[in-house]
Amino acid sequence: MAFAFQKAWQQDIVDTQRNFSKGTVMTQIKLKGKPVNTIGSLPAIHTKAPPFRLVDRDLHEHTLEEFSGKKKLLTTVPSLDTGLCSTMTKHFNELAKKHPNVAFITVSADLPFAQKRFCEKEAVHNILILSMMRGREFGEKYGVLIVDGPLAGLLARSVLVLDEKDHVIYEELVSEITEEPNYHKAAECLKHYHA
Repeated sequence: MAFAFQKAWQQDIVDTQRNFSKGTVMTQIKLKGKPVNTIGSLPAIHTKAPPFRLVDRDLHEHTLEEFSGKKKLLTTVPSLDTGLCSTMTKHFNELAKKHPNVAFITVSADLPFAQKRFCEKEAVHNILILSMMRGREFGEKYGVLIVDGPLAGLLARSVLVLDEKDHVIYEELVSEITEEPNYHKAAECLKHYHA
């Protein structure tokens, strides 16, 4: 089953790359100093974040609409199986303790089963970890799907803060995948922004 899923995923990446047209917007970031591209770009400040339907570690679906009326801190990471993604997720898990009225959501390309193991092993219980297993379009809509290089098919590292009406009030696409985001700026946005 895992092999069939992996094969379908690889075909999806090939199809995405094949469907590029000359007018396709791409954003360049780096992986260990070498350029890689994401399709599209992060939602801009003051724009409404696109809807999504993603799966949690117990295979339950979640949508952006579920969190209407709450501020949201939405992060994307390539894979929770890497040290840096693990560190970033644990950092935001701790920050979530200080902001109980904010929905903290992390999205990765990992399968829900791997996400569940990670959360149990690392005691990550304050944020909702979601998989794009059934929502591959998430990466395209949010401008974080890596489309070339060795991490093609995974998500770039990013942080978005959304207000209660899902408008973007802070955004960061980390320009070097092997670096951490600006935790301080995201935390300050949560602390000081009032609708």
